[in-house]
Amino acid sequence: MADLHTDIRFLKGIGEKKALLFHKLGIFTLGDCLEYFPRDYEDRSHILPIREGPVGENCCVRALVGSDPTTRLIRRGLTVTKLRAFDESGSMELTFFNQPYVKDQLRQGQEYVFYGRMGGNLLRKQMTNPEFEPAGKGAITGRILPVYRLTGGLSRKALLGAMGQALDCTAQMGDRLTDEFRAQHRLCPLRDAYENIHFPQDAQALAAARRRVIFEEFFTFACGLQLMQEQDRYSPGVSLQWYDPQAFYRLLPFAPTGAQRRAVDQAFADLCSGRRMNRLIQGDVGSGKTLVAAACLWLAAKNGKQAALMAPTELLAVQHHQSLAPLLEQCGFSCGLLTGSTPKKQRQTLCDALAAGALPLVVGTHALLEQQVQFDRLALTITDEQHRFGVRQRQILAGKADQVHTLVMSATPIPRTLALLLYGDMAVSILDELPPGRKPVPTYAVDSRYRARLDAFLLKQVAAGGQAYIVCPLIETEEGAADERQSAVTYAQKLQQRLPQLRIGLMHGRLKAGEKDRVMASFAQGELDVLVSTTVIEVGVNVPRATLMIVEDADRFGLSQLHQLRGRVGRGTLQSYCVLVSDSQNEKTRRRLQVMTQCSDGFRIAEEDLKLRGPGDFFGDRQHGLPQFKVADLSNDIELLQEAQQAAKDLLAQDPGLLQHAPLRQRVEQLFARAQQ
Repeated sequence: MADLHTDIRFLKGIGEKKALLFHKLGIFTLGDCLEYFPRDYEDRSHILPIREGPVGENCCVRALVGSDPTTRLIRRGLTVTKLRAFDESGSMELTFFNQPYVKDQLRQGQEYVFYGRMGGNLLRKQMTNPEFEPAGKGAITGRILPVYRLTGGLSRKALLGAMGQALDCTAQMGDRLTDEFRAQHRLCPLRDAYENIHFPQDAQALAAARRRVIFEEFFTFACGLQLMQEQDRYSPGVSLQWYDPQAFYRLLPFAPTGAQRRAVDQAFADLCSGRRMNRLIQGDVGSGKTLVAAACLWLAAKNGKQAALMAPTELLAVQHHQSLAPLLEQCGFSCGLLTGSTPKKQRQTLCDALAAGALPLVVGTHALLEQQVQFDRLALTITDEQHRFGVRQRQILAGKADQVHTLVMSATPIPRTLALLLYGDMAVSILDELPPGRKPVPTYAVDSRYRARLDAFLLKQVAAGGQAYIVCPLIETEEGAADERQSAVTYAQKLQQRLPQLRIGLMHGRLKAGEKDRVMASFAQGELDVLVSTTVIEVGVNVPRATLMIVEDADRFGLSQLHQLRGRVGRGTLQSYCVLVSDSQNEKTRRRLQVMTQCSDGFRIAEEDLKLRGPGDFFGDRQHGLPQFKVADLSNDIELLQEAQQAAKDLLAQDPGLLQHAPLRQRVEQLFARAQQ
């Protein structure tokens, strides 16, 4: 008998070949199937007369086939099958492309329910390629039907078939939440939730099922975070002796901001507490996070310990090393650099020095994670742009010694609403002041009619000694594609034709890491005037001469992403500018871009982005290492989140380790184990 652990291969109608398609969706067992929730629903529960079918919208109509279907070959590879159907209110024409088998499935004089987009006009209705079934069957019509994300070769029918078999197993399943708890929070039983989220009886049952699933997602997440916080609170960390940071500040050519001083004080308190630090330094672009990191490196070295800073790219690691090494060497602390391109002999010498404790500080890339890199007395690891690393990578670095402190830095402003969810297991220091001397970057939203003026402005910036980034949403468009969005490859070619006097570079995600670093280094060294790129430059190096950021099809980007891109310019003494190009006529889109022209505060922009776009821009593909929500929508479910967080707090106050709630604890452990893979 099948159970929730049954391999998807052994289900009726699947087998080895089709199982591979399920695997692409992350479905390996019947249990995975249950957890693969619909992304949307089609309300096919209302069956309309033909006359009332709204033109331009999807609807269900019940009609009698009035003529035998006829199929003819239009041209090679294209057949068209046509017939008429009618009811008491009128008639409609049905057209099927490349479905010649329809003529054997639809019989004259029999009644069917058709679902599709109603076309034609009020007098002459028509449907193209509708789904259909005999009237009264109710498998795909006359009900609310789930819509799933699919993969090529896997049909919704196949997925629904597997889902039905998975639901047969839920009778064996216990509920992770007690009857009393469910009653207190108005939650339906787990079996009902699974059944109605996949096969809703009606809109009310679907709403109840979604409420249960969303609440449990938030509740399990909140329990896990609070358990992690408790563990961190009592986890021992290398205890450092406190030194007055004023001694470090005297090394600097400028005075730190109040926000930087606060963050340093908080980090020093953690490092000297005897408990392991797990702190995030979150600051807007250019807010001076590196200074906080440098102070922590200094404190570790003053204590005779070792510390490592890991950056996501070689170029960024080199840049950190160039700014940190001279500063720390003033105090007699040498700082090494380890990247993928470090020569073998030099790498061995550096690794030997780290293992012997002769080198207190090292800056590097993923190369720091390699097994040959060992430390003698590692006390602190710092990760820059931490969302670019998976949790496991950060754990490998921190796991190179016992009781290591962790500091992570992020230039991605997160709305306060989401901060707990992304970083709930960490203490957070926010740098909300920009260092003196940073000039605001005026931002303009224009359409492509300004292209000639934009080219002239670009030439003017380069003539004045500046450089420019031009960001496109795509690498390249496929031949014959209808997508008119700007692609980096085509844009670079056309720009070179229009402005042959400019030195133009091209960078995108398909380039090998070494090639990306080479192009970026050429731009940073002033060997290129313009860098045409995709968003791979969103987080990255400091190019003081870059004075112009042009973002093409800016409506395709989230506000926070645009703010990150804008932060690539304005890093030197020259006045910098940002131009957002979009031909969108959508009022909401235009409003979004206007926010960028009026505001430079990354946190305020992030809040606006959450309101306008939802949380996808923050969760997206980033490996923050915390579980992703499958059904919950943070834009709409904030109240349920707050209720779930309070419920988790109350339960853990009564049962701190969830020892009396074994199924719930198991669920929490599974959730966080999956997220850290």
